[in-house]
Amino acid sequence: MVITTAAPPRDEGIALTRLRERIERVAPTINRGHLERDRRAVFSREVWEELAGTGLFGSFLPEEVGGQACSLTDLMHVVEHLGYTVRDAGLNFSAATHLASTGFALNGFASSELRRRHLPTIATGAAIGCHAITEPEAGSDVLAMATTGRTDGDHIELNGLKTYVTNGPVADLAVVYVRTSDTPGPLGLSAVLVPRGTPGADFGPALDKSTLRTSPFGRLRLTGCRVPRANVIGAAGTGFLILDRVMTWEILIAFVINVGEMRHRLDRVVKRVETRRQFGRPLAEFQSVRDTVVEMHMATQNARRALHAAGEAVAAGHRATAETAMAKILTSEANIRTAQAAVELFGGEGVLTDTGMEIGVRDALGGPIYSGSNAVQRQKIAKALGL
Repeated sequence: MVITTAAPPRDEGIALTRLRERIERVAPTINRGHLERDRRAVFSREVWEELAGTGLFGSFLPEEVGGQACSLTDLMHVVEHLGYTVRDAGLNFSAATHLASTGFALNGFASSELRRRHLPTIATGAAIGCHAITEPEAGSDVLAMATTGRTDGDHIELNGLKTYVTNGPVADLAVVYVRTSDTPGPLGLSAVLVPRGTPGADFGPALDKSTLRTSPFGRLRLTGCRVPRANVIGAAGTGFLILDRVMTWEILIAFVINVGEMRHRLDRVVKRVETRRQFGRPLAEFQSVRDTVVEMHMATQNARRALHAAGEAVAAGHRATAETAMAKILTSEANIRTAQAAVELFGGEGVLTDTGMEIGVRDALGGPIYSGSNAVQRQKIAKALGL
């Protein structure tokens, strides 16, 4: 009996089929040299442009800005395929951040003028997007953010320090979340679009890190940074609502990419244990090995089902806060477990950088922290339970 990790077949339009095919065509070019880029912690504009050329970044945006207006659920299936075919997990995460942080935020909440001005370059990937949320002293407590936005005539002046800004060192556009009111609570937050080059906005260099090394993150220091009030996304005071929706999208997109990466990892492991012999027998004949592979398979499929179920609920108009939180926890923890199991099943070769297995462990480590820590996700689930 053959067990495949392939996603179940589904009906999709010609446009999405062609998008998947274009991703498959550029994958070999992107994958070439990805381990060296990881060693050097290099974000490659060249491979970003290869991925942008597929049309992925405009896939869910309106046709009038160069998009294909696909649904969230369709996008999730496409980016799961991205995770399966593209081995540069850092690039994949940067793409997910670009899609959710800037593309979704502007398309869903910005004025028609901001959309008209910026969505075309977001759709083509000519402008790279990021969002600046976390602060050194606030961490996951977004309501404790201290970065301010004070109205001054037709402008808003931003002051504060953001950190761990994914794509920040290479971004052209940043959606910055700031406190625009002294009123405590969520109604005091707003989202503001800050282009690179704006006086007073210092996009710092990449911080050295062990995980997703080809996806740069850094600090954004705002000192008397003045942007037009028209750059406020949505109404003033709606920043927390926007952030809640954006982070839902980021979780669904980024972690379903992880599912694709897990499926590819499992395929490699199945091939390995079928062909590698120990003590005169294929590894696949040892019960402990079979048990480990089965656990990897179940973890991958459970994560996949949870994410797609949450995505369908969100696409149907539900907040699905608890469902999304559970899916994020399941996927991030399964990604670490399956990556470690793969290294062990590859034996000594598993820790060699050239085999591309140990990188999976390192790239999975950020999952429980990124896009809202798993501790925060558990708080959301507890609240949904009435606790």
